Amino acid sequence: MGRLFGTDGVRGLANRDVTAELALDVSVAAAHVLAASGAFEGHRPRAVVGRDPRASGEFLSAAVSAGLASAGVDVVDVGVLPTPAVAYLTGALGVDLGVMLSASHNPMPDNGIKFFTRGGHKLDDEVEDQIEARMREPWDRPTGAAVGRITPDIGSAGKQYVAHLVSTLPVRLEGLRVVVDCANGAASEVGPAALRAAGADVVVINASPDGRNINEQCGSTHPEQLQAAVVAAHADLGVAFDGDADRCLAVDARGRLVDGDQIMGVLAVALQERGELVADTLVTTVMSNLGLELAMADAGVKTVQTAVGDRYVLEEMRANGYSLGGEQSGHLILAAHGTTGDGTLTALQLAARVAQTGRSLEDLASAVQRLPQVLLNVTGVDRSRAADDDGVRVAVAEAEAELGRTGRVLLRPSGTEPVVRVMVEAAEQAHAEQVAERLAAVVRTRLAL
Repeated sequence: MGRLFGTDGVRGLANRDVTAELALDVSVAAAHVLAASGAFEGHRPRAVVGRDPRASGEFLSAAVSAGLASAGVDVVDVGVLPTPAVAYLTGALGVDLGVMLSASHNPMPDNGIKFFTRGGHKLDDEVEDQIEARMREPWDRPTGAAVGRITPDIGSAGKQYVAHLVSTLPVRLEGLRVVVDCANGAASEVGPAALRAAGADVVVINASPDGRNINEQCGSTHPEQLQAAVVAAHADLGVAFDGDADRCLAVDARGRLVDGDQIMGVLAVALQERGELVADTLVTTVMSNLGLELAMADAGVKTVQTAVGDRYVLEEMRANGYSLGGEQSGHLILAAHGTTGDGTLTALQLAARVAQTGRSLEDLASAVQRLPQVLLNVTGVDRSRAADDDGVRVAVAEAEAELGRTGRVLLRPSGTEPVVRVMVEAAEQAHAEQVAERLAAVVRTRLAL
C-alpha cells in the first residue's frame, strides 16, 4: 500500500478513495498527533474547516468536523472558501488546525483533505506519516462537556479574508475593468468581492457552483472562455482561478494568455522596485520556462529552482526567507501576505501593478519571452536508471552544450509509471523538437526494459 498523503494532502476519487470513514479517521488521528506534540497544552483546541463546492465536500467536511469534535476539538465550519482563505484564517483566528476539503483543479468526482498547522502552514512529511500511523488506533474518547463543539460561520470569515486581501494592495484599482473566471469554485463569491472592494469594475463568469460544475471547461485549466470574455468586455485584463483558488492565470486585453511564469516576472520586478524582494531572489521550479530566468537575470533578479510542486517552492522560501515564488501553473506564494498559493491575492497584485504603472498587462508580461518548449514522454523504460546511465548523461551534456545559454534540457522520471519525460527548450521551435527527439531516442534505447 502506498503512502496516504501525497504532495498536496490526501486526494482521490470521492466516496471510493476518499470516504467519510477515511475523513473521520484521519481527522481523529491528526488531533491525537497534535495533542501528543504538546500543541493543545493549556487550552481547549480549536480548528477551522472549509471546502470547495463539490457535492462530496458536504459529507466529507461533516465527517472531518465530526472526527475532530469527537476528539475534543472545537470546530468553526466556514463552509465554501478557497484553500488560501482557510490557511489565512487558521493563522488569523489563532486556531490549532485548519482543514480544507478540495481536489483543487481536478475533475468534480475527486476530492481531497489538506491540513494546516497553527499559523496556516502545511504539515511536514514527518507529521503526515505520524497521522497515518495512528489512524484507527484504540483511544480514550472524551465525554460530556469535553467533546468538541461545531459552530457554523455565517459569512464573517469570508469578509475577514477579503478585507485582508484588499489591505495588501499598494494602490486602488479604480479605472480597471477586470474579467474574473471563478471556475464555479471556491472563490465564486470572495474573488469578485475582493476585486470590487479594491475598486475594480468587475465582470464575472463561471461563478454559479452547483456541486457538479467545478472546473468544468472553465477556470485556469480551460481559459478559452475568459479569453473571449475579456475581448468582448473591452477589459484591461482577465484572471482565472482553479477550483480551490490557490492558483491564478491571466489574460491580457487582446485575449492572450499570461501564464504563471510571466506573472511571477511581473510581480518580482514590482517587489524589487519597492525593496520587498528578499535577496533579489525569485523561487521557481525546474519546469519554469528558461525565458523567465533570462528575463530575471536582465532585471537583476536571481532565480532559485526547486522540484515541481508548490510545497517545495514554499519549503525553499521558508528555509531562506524569500518573499516570492511559484509555478508556471499559476501557484504563486507572496510570503508577506500568505502561507500558501493564493489565486485571488495574485490577481489583485497583478491588477495593482497595471494600475500603478499605467502600462498594459501585455506590455508588462512581454519582459518574459517564453522560449519554445517541447515535452516528450518516453514509455516502456526503466525510469530508475535515468540519472545514472552514462549514455544518457553524455547525450544530455552534448545537447546542453549545443543549446547554450538560450536552451535547456530536463529529464524527469515519472513517480509511478515506466516513463521518462524529456523536456527541451530552445530559441527556435524546430531546434527544440530536433533535440528532444534525439534525446528521446537515446533514452528509449539505453533505458529499455
